[in-house]
Amino acid sequence: MTNSEVARKSAAALAPGTELDLVFTDLLANGQAVARAEGLVVFCFGPLPGERARVRITSRKATYAVADLESLIHIVPERAKPFCPVFGTCGGCQVQHLSYDSQLRWKRDMVRAALQRIGGIADAAVDETVSAGNPRAYRNKVALVVERGASGPRVGFYRARSHDLVPVEGCPVVTPQLDDLIGIFARARSEAPAAVALEKARHVVARHAHRGEAVVSVTTAQPDEALETVAPALLAELPGVVGIVNSFDPRSANAVVGRNDRVLAGRAEIEEQIGGIRYRVSPASFFQINVEVVARIFDALHEHLGSADEVVDLYCGMGTFSLFFAKNGARVLGVEESRRAVGEAGANARLNDLEERVRFRIGLVEHWVRSPEGAKALASAGAVFLDPPRKGSDDVTLRAIAASRVKYIGYLSCDPATLARDLKQLVSNGYALRRIQPFDMFPQTGHVEVLVVLERQ
Repeated sequence: MTNSEVARKSAAALAPGTELDLVFTDLLANGQAVARAEGLVVFCFGPLPGERARVRITSRKATYAVADLESLIHIVPERAKPFCPVFGTCGGCQVQHLSYDSQLRWKRDMVRAALQRIGGIADAAVDETVSAGNPRAYRNKVALVVERGASGPRVGFYRARSHDLVPVEGCPVVTPQLDDLIGIFARARSEAPAAVALEKARHVVARHAHRGEAVVSVTTAQPDEALETVAPALLAELPGVVGIVNSFDPRSANAVVGRNDRVLAGRAEIEEQIGGIRYRVSPASFFQINVEVVARIFDALHEHLGSADEVVDLYCGMGTFSLFFAKNGARVLGVEESRRAVGEAGANARLNDLEERVRFRIGLVEHWVRSPEGAKALASAGAVFLDPPRKGSDDVTLRAIAASRVKYIGYLSCDPATLARDLKQLVSNGYALRRIQPFDMFPQTGHVEVLVVLERQ
């Protein structure tokens, strides 16, 4: 049979609408299971590795096909019953159908596979994933999408891989207080003040602290005068909420928060504590959504980098880890491009009486490391800590760190692929991997946080 004949046979066998039985072998971070048929990869949401399922092909490309699940034929013991009524529709949680112990093993295996495939690190010793403790009700922040229709405003989350709204009346992975707030806004179809607050809203963002306080921000295109009018009444109706904020002037139609905000009632900030460190955060703050796991990361950092007397904290955000190092006796220099985040970092340093031990700089990390101050700080540091965005770091920054010959590097990543890419460069420039520790910051999802400690050989 010629290649063209094979291709025609494959196309016919996997044409849209075709139903077939497949055994699935892998699970991707986005929740899609992977099988193979007629020489092509087939992606489908619903099955788990080791399961046999009846699927229907919905689209066919040159190298892969996509299918919908029709029925499960063989079920593996790792399968769990999803606890959310919109699982599989909402784009938020991808793996509620996988038991929690299996999620932890799966995430460790994802890290190991990325290091081997992308980083070329075949013998990486990846520790078992540190559990979140409570795999439900852990998120301290929620961002609701608002949609208006003939019957009034609705709130919810985006459907997987689209901007279609999935209405919700609660969410089992946010804290109970935030779950209650979702219910209040979901039922606010026509009654003031909540319905008035949603009239021009694009998003509602709420953040909750373990001590019980919460703050709510409503994102609109422009300052909302009607929201300002009802804000005091809304504040009185929302249990535990200490402030109402109007966030406006978003950078795009889908931006969750705007570039500006104003406090309409109460205050904009609440206080959180992790490891004895106090943080004042607002709905717009870049602050970890699972503080119990952050405390476990602190423990790991103390074990491996706690003795460093000078630390450079790159991509420091609002100073979460800068303040941890300073609290443990180090002198810290944090670098962050967001002026707002640096302002919050400085305020939190003063809140903890640590302003004598920590300094912050505003600027792009890749520019700062090439400055005279950056070169000097890296050369004198006992440790460098990086917590970059999902895209990872960059060649300029990694080369500057390696050239400084700093003894220890701590790299915290939320993406195993970009982590593996960056580690490949650091390892090739004289650093050895001392610990690779995944943390389950985001249970029920395909996301995993990984702390890697490297030492100069």
